Amino acid sequence: MPQDDANPHARADDGWQGRAEPAPWSEPKVTGLLVLADGTVLEGQGIGATGDAPGEVCFNTAMTGYQEILTDPSYAGQIITFTFPHVGNVGTNDEDIETVNMAASSGVRGVIVHASVSLPSNYRSSRHFDAWLKARGIVGLAGIDTRALTALIREKGMPNAIIAHDPEGRFDISALKARAAALPVMDGLDLVPGVTTAQRYTWDETTWTWEQGYGRQEAPRHHVVAIDYGIKRNILRLLARAGCRITVVPATTPAEDILALNPDGVFLSNGPGDPAATGEYAVPVIRKLLDRKVPTFGICLGHQMLGLAIGARTAKMHQGHHGANHPVKDTTTGKVEIVSMNHGFAVDPATLPQTAQQTHVSLFDGSNCGIALTDRPAFSVQHHPEASPGPQDSHYLFDRFIEMIEREKAKAA
Repeated sequence: MPQDDANPHARADDGWQGRAEPAPWSEPKVTGLLVLADGTVLEGQGIGATGDAPGEVCFNTAMTGYQEILTDPSYAGQIITFTFPHVGNVGTNDEDIETVNMAASSGVRGVIVHASVSLPSNYRSSRHFDAWLKARGIVGLAGIDTRALTALIREKGMPNAIIAHDPEGRFDISALKARAAALPVMDGLDLVPGVTTAQRYTWDETTWTWEQGYGRQEAPRHHVVAIDYGIKRNILRLLARAGCRITVVPATTPAEDILALNPDGVFLSNGPGDPAATGEYAVPVIRKLLDRKVPTFGICLGHQMLGLAIGARTAKMHQGHHGANHPVKDTTTGKVEIVSMNHGFAVDPATLPQTAQQTHVSLFDGSNCGIALTDRPAFSVQHHPEASPGPQDSHYLFDRFIEMIEREKAKAA
């Protein structure tokens, strides 16, 4: 059929004729805010849960794995802004959850993304990202210039803030500013009680494989006690895959109770908050375990706990390390690994005793990323080998732990 002369792109059979002209584009309604402690207000569109939440704002440079990041207990008390603009585009599922303690809070307080959340496009998706955020009580904000916010954090450090979402756009900005300004800083905060398990449990689930899902460890060779400061599921899975029967205990479990379980090794888990605050009760326990020469392996907060236990100090970082693209050098092998990181505190290498060797170092800023003791069977890393950004660059650390356990068993035989 002939084209409409008034609109050469319209056809008589496409329903165009007779339509009203589309309404002029207008700014979307402001339904979400990020109110920083210095009074800065960033406007956008709210997603996820309604209401508001306080937290320390950090940025994460990972391009994938947003569901694992948002369920990592190490993010307790924080609001994450993703530098990658398209978050939520593969939806969510029930398998990519890192939180073990479902009775605890989600950990992360809020999430900030640049682009509006699109419909999911992935065969594993079972729920829209927005619905998933609502179900977990996570307040979200879209339409923000995340590059500008990232630049602000790089310049001024990680600010406290209130993230708010109201579908009607009704906000008491003065009250939100006052609340943001009064928030406590992360220094001195022990956030582990909000994410640790309340009781002891065992774990035997192993890692995920294509078309099979997660497996089970049915023939463990070693018994490992994991102290839960906010432990991630994939850490437990990799320990199980390495041949371990795992008993997970609360963060405040006395050393005597751990030793009574007759562990072949002890694992110190990741977790949130200021390590010095958690160390008030964790460090004496770790020192007793080290004195008994129990093979010990720590990750993230567990790394910082080991450092404090041997007399080193930790310090707050300016912007922290949060992402899946951090280069770290293993000084014992000379190899460089691409690792996942999530920490706002670091062990000060200048305070390490002579009995500790620095085994890993960040190639971004030279900060300490790993230690090994020369007088006792213990080592730890600041990064997350279980998060698989390399994807398996750092999995050897779990084998290193098993080798240490087997050496100590051979000595005792």
